[in-house]
Amino acid sequence: MLGEVIARRYELVELVGAGGMSSVYKAHDGLLERNVALKILHPHYGDDAEYVERFRREARMVAQMSHPHIVTVIDRGEDDGQQYIVFEFVDGENLKQLVERAGPLPARRVVELGIAIADALAFAHEHGLVHRDVKPQNVLLTADGEAKVTDFGIARSLDVEHGVTQTGTVLGTSNYLSPEQASGRPVTRATDVYSLGVVLYELLTAEVPFPGENFVAVAMKHVNEPVPDIAGKRPDAPRRLVAAVERALEKDPARRFGSMDEFKWELRQGLGELGPVDAEQTFIQPSPVLRESRPHRVRTKWRLWPLYVVIAAAAAAIVAGILALGSSKGTTSDAPAATGAVVPLIGVGAYDPVGGDGEHDAEAPQAADGNPATFWNTEHYNTFSKSGVGVVFDAGRNVTLSSVTVTSETPGFTASITSGGSRSGPFVTDSISQTVDGTTTFALHGETARYYVVWITSLGSNRSVDINEVRARS
Repeated sequence: MLGEVIARRYELVELVGAGGMSSVYKAHDGLLERNVALKILHPHYGDDAEYVERFRREARMVAQMSHPHIVTVIDRGEDDGQQYIVFEFVDGENLKQLVERAGPLPARRVVELGIAIADALAFAHEHGLVHRDVKPQNVLLTADGEAKVTDFGIARSLDVEHGVTQTGTVLGTSNYLSPEQASGRPVTRATDVYSLGVVLYELLTAEVPFPGENFVAVAMKHVNEPVPDIAGKRPDAPRRLVAAVERALEKDPARRFGSMDEFKWELRQGLGELGPVDAEQTFIQPSPVLRESRPHRVRTKWRLWPLYVVIAAAAAAIVAGILALGSSKGTTSDAPAATGAVVPLIGVGAYDPVGGDGEHDAEAPQAADGNPATFWNTEHYNTFSKSGVGVVFDAGRNVTLSSVTVTSETPGFTASITSGGSRSGPFVTDSISQTVDGTTTFALHGETARYYVVWITSLGSNRSVDINEVRARS
């Protein structure tokens, strides 16, 4: 009931969603004076020990995951027999609402959203958790258009057995069901790959691939019918993107991408077919309607405007000339030339091993989004007493980089590049320490790694450091 106070703390303000197992409310946390999302297990499941334990177990697993594209679990408890989980409140629409409002999305936005969702799911897979209910309704968009995946199996009421489901199946789940779920086979990580493929299909076409009048009809289409022609529905979509979605939708799990990381990597390569990044585009940009009322966090100073305009309008040769001029002003004189193939990086979070409050993890993608007007930055310090803090980038696979170029509008800080095999460390030093002055290139020692960190050891005269762009070459 709206107005009810749960656990003498959470006042139910608004019902924002309901499924077969639970309802989700916007609630006000009277203790910390903030809004949260409160998921409450339906009473008739409260007496079922199996459902209650599943609810608790999934809450514990998700609570252990900290990722910029995963909704954070804050608390879990029981009040007068009611099982509840408290999440961060995301004040925005979900992907389903976005598609219903805006129709098919631009191909670049589809790719960027796909990368963010795949990154979140890959992180969950690394922690042994398969989502099992990937759908647009379970991807929330912040006011800045950032994607956050929620409901990691917690609200799953789908229980396929002999081709049918139990009463209380979550509405809409069948549209994103994998063939193995529909036919009663084991659920694996490949299940999430398929469901994400369905989501991207819908973002491209504003339709689900297999509509139907009831659950069984839709489930059997997932098992037996070929995927409708995506290129015919979206002839402007890059062929590589279409091929990636079609591969994710293979009926046989073995024919899909081998992992969510592989799917994410292919999506990232597809960005190359979309041409140069427009200066106003961001890693996950809001739709045009949202952009007017919910602007992305952007800081522009006169030092960046020349580069900002050039990237938006100039040809590649002119860009190279401008960057060379910028290097003569701000790059150390012994920096290596930018040779080798470009290796795309994605900012995936901050690295603060001796901190406790975080370092703007959600802004990490802005440090490698192709837009020099957006940035990741550190917390503000009066005295920078810790050994260091950094921002982590994912190369998508193990690579050996020859150089990393850092652009910052807060010059004068000291940093080095470190690398490692896990996004949470440990990391080894992969370059000498340098003072970053505008645009600075670090020559790397040749470590082979997947994750790279711009490791800041001194703020110089700054109270906070911005990392506007990071580029890497092999």
